Amino acid sequence: MRILIRNSLMSLLLFTVLTGIIYPLMVTGIAQALFPRQANGSVIMKDGKAVASQLLGQQFDDPRYFWGRLSATTPYPYNGGSSSGSNLGPNNPDLMKAVQARADALRAADPGNVAKIPVDLVTASGSGLDPHISPAAAEYQMKRVAKARGLDETSVRSLVGRHTEGRWLGLFGEPAVNVLEVNIALDAQPGNGGAK
Repeated sequence: MRILIRNSLMSLLLFTVLTGIIYPLMVTGIAQALFPRQANGSVIMKDGKAVASQLLGQQFDDPRYFWGRLSATTPYPYNGGSSSGSNLGPNNPDLMKAVQARADALRAADPGNVAKIPVDLVTASGSGLDPHISPAAAEYQMKRVAKARGLDETSVRSLVGRHTEGRWLGLFGEPAVNVLEVNIALDAQPGNGGAK
């Protein structure tokens, strides 16, 4: 019996050291050596200060900025500590109200735009933290942003193109525009009524 208890305790100690100390240190060391930016959260720096993560969306509702997807996280949008979807089904009246409210806000911000609103501008992602929109969603907002900033639409289109990510390995996923990166780049443009 003593041998069984001693062997069990030794196994517990061994696996605690292996899986609780050595393995995490090894993985962290490899990540820091090979992928330091990603291992540290893909942080976006502006004027030497960390402003956000490239991987997390942020709330924008000023007409001078591109708007991202809706976020269903609580108690505030894009709460990284509360990643979740809304769990509202397609026929749920609350989902319909949220979609209509966002569509109304988009129309109010750009009353002359009669194009169909891309679905990703009126629905939330599964995580509620998605930092990307589709190129169609960026295209829908392009005139509004250019006009609000006093910029040429061609220069805004070019800027969006530079911040559009293609398919992974050219095969997987869909092209996507990182909203935060585009908005930071817009603020950096000279003489465009940048960040307030």
